[in-house]
Order: sequence, then structure tokens, then C-alpha cells
Amino acid sequence: MTEEDHCAQNAMAERVNGILKQEYGIGFGFKTKALARSALREAVHLYNTRRLHTAVNYQVPEGVHSRGTVELN
Repeated sequence: MTEEDHCAQNAMAERVNGILKQEYGIGFGFKTKALARSALREAVHLYNTRRLHTAVNYQVPEGVHSRGTVELN
């Protein structure tokens, strides 16, 4: 998933992929590429705007990013 062999980055990418598949149903087949793209866009949007993340003290990433500061665990 990364340009170089950065195992920590790969682990993060795989974690996000797993969440998208398990929590947002992206792991299932789609009839068309357009439907798959649309479902993925919606899942990523929800992941960034609705899902609380422990790494940012149970806040949503969009809110943390818009404020520009966060206290990390």
C-alpha cells in the first residue's frame, strides 16, 4: 500500500480498508464500477465525518482537521 516498505503505514492502510469493508459494506461485489465508486466515496465521507476515532480522543477526523489542533492519546 505504500511506495516503500513502510510496514507501519501498510498496517494503517489495511486497518482502514478493513473498517471500510466491515462497517460500511464495501467488501461486497458491486454490479458496476460506478456503483462501487459511489459506495466508496460515501463510506470514506462517513468515516471522516461521523465515525469517532480513538487516535483523536473519540472525535471525528473532519472536526479535528478543521480546528487544526488535537491532543493525541
